[in-house]
Amino acid sequence: MPAPIGTKLRQQRKLRGLLQADLARAAGISPSYLNLIENDKRQVGGALLLRIASELGIEVEELSGEKEQRLLDELSELLSDPVIGGVKVEPGQLHDLVAQLPTVAQALHRLYRGYVDASASVETFANRLKSDPLLSRLLHQILSHVTAVRSSGEIIRSVPDLSRLQQHRFLDTIDREARSLSDLARALIAYFDQSVRTRPALSPVREVDDLIIGENNYFPRLEDAAASLRAEIEAAGDFGEATLTQLLAQRFAVQVQVAFAAHAGHEGLSQDFGFNAEERVVWFQRTTSMATRQFQLTRLLAELTHGELIDEHVHDRRLTTASAQRIAYRALASYVAGATVFPYSRFLGDAQTHQYDIDRLRQAYAASFEQVAHRLVTLRRPNQQGIPFGFLRADPAGRLTKHFPLPGLQLANTGHACPLWVIYAAAHSPGQILRQVVQFPDGARYLFLGRATPRGLASYHAQPFHSSVMLACDLLHADRMVYGQGLKLDDPALDVPVGPTCRLCIRRECEYRQEEALDVFGERPNLRLPLVPRDFPAPDPDPAGADS
Repeated sequence: MPAPIGTKLRQQRKLRGLLQADLARAAGISPSYLNLIENDKRQVGGALLLRIASELGIEVEELSGEKEQRLLDELSELLSDPVIGGVKVEPGQLHDLVAQLPTVAQALHRLYRGYVDASASVETFANRLKSDPLLSRLLHQILSHVTAVRSSGEIIRSVPDLSRLQQHRFLDTIDREARSLSDLARALIAYFDQSVRTRPALSPVREVDDLIIGENNYFPRLEDAAASLRAEIEAAGDFGEATLTQLLAQRFAVQVQVAFAAHAGHEGLSQDFGFNAEERVVWFQRTTSMATRQFQLTRLLAELTHGELIDEHVHDRRLTTASAQRIAYRALASYVAGATVFPYSRFLGDAQTHQYDIDRLRQAYAASFEQVAHRLVTLRRPNQQGIPFGFLRADPAGRLTKHFPLPGLQLANTGHACPLWVIYAAAHSPGQILRQVVQFPDGARYLFLGRATPRGLASYHAQPFHSSVMLACDLLHADRMVYGQGLKLDDPALDVPVGPTCRLCIRRECEYRQEEALDVFGERPNLRLPLVPRDFPAPDPDPAGADS
């Protein structure tokens, strides 16, 4: 469902008192064509959108429709919720709501997010009641005291010939047990009150997502800080682990240690690296890759050098809790580190020269696949943009742990994506880049790139672990990439038919469905679930090598 760019354009034109014919003449198009655009019957972009934005005196981002597209995606997820079952909403009605009543659509979206967070809290409390040892102990004690009170009361009522001394003994027992019961009840209430007070209204991770997506994953001041930091590092020597170690020692008295076990005082931790602020020591496991060591040293140097600037970005009104601010600080510190390892103009030039060959970029910058993929997503500088990519990461269970959406491509925020996506097939071929041309039910076509990276094992007893990363871009950009070579991009019949997630997918007859399709638009699902799992369509593997 395309974003309502035309409706927004018409509103901006009317706010400025411009006639349709005047704006069309200034933009170099006919009034009839502008009328089609304003009624969302023609898509607009590129140079024409820039001319229209210039004539209206606004930034092109205001007319790009990215915010509206994300809101449409979020509301589509809302309509797929079982709570909305039975409510028939036509696709065009959702589009009209976002176009004509954007504030109402945003309010509806916020209400749904509040409902989702509340549901998650209910599930958390339910799990806590089942597994929390403190609650279990309190409830057993309460039951024991209730039983004692009830038994004493039954004896007093049912035995008429009790002596006065015996009656007093049972009454004392009831009094004592009642007092204990009251204390336990207060402790239980205080426990839940504390949990309620500390529970945020919205998920901290979602707040951080809103901040990053709201800025289009591009922070100009942090880019400038990274450029300054890169110049300081190169003034001290060649960019790399040795120079970073030297600067940390000279400027901040931080020592770097590499050992088979965690740093003293941190035994038992499973991390590959860590920083002890009191002892001024940053440590790495010997199994930690060179790319990770370089990136984490750069990140620590960025925090120590530009911590105040990162703090300024963290104190944003969109981050309402301390937890969200902590998560945002780590994310923005990593942003500065990535911008330092991959200087914007140089990296963009290399990416374009090598047709976005991630393995060549990885080798040139001594980086990992995921680090390069992250940086490609942040190439959003106005008038100097790279290919727009969406980003997704999944853990071994297939659960999504990180995402950055692409306008028009609906990426799930949590849970699992479509089982046919290459991010899951990549898990079966660790270290190899897989590519996949997909087509969504609306006819939109994308190129997906996936790769799974195994984690280095510190010992024989360590469990193997890998995470899968996926990049996605509109198929229109495939000819600018090395990964588009050899693919029949002009034959949609060869595309893999996919959806966003099983719950949101309208392909009723899909034999790979893992969840029942929800009744989004008043239709009943007609599923054919296979009893035996079938092999997924294999993506076309790219012969690029693995991480060194």
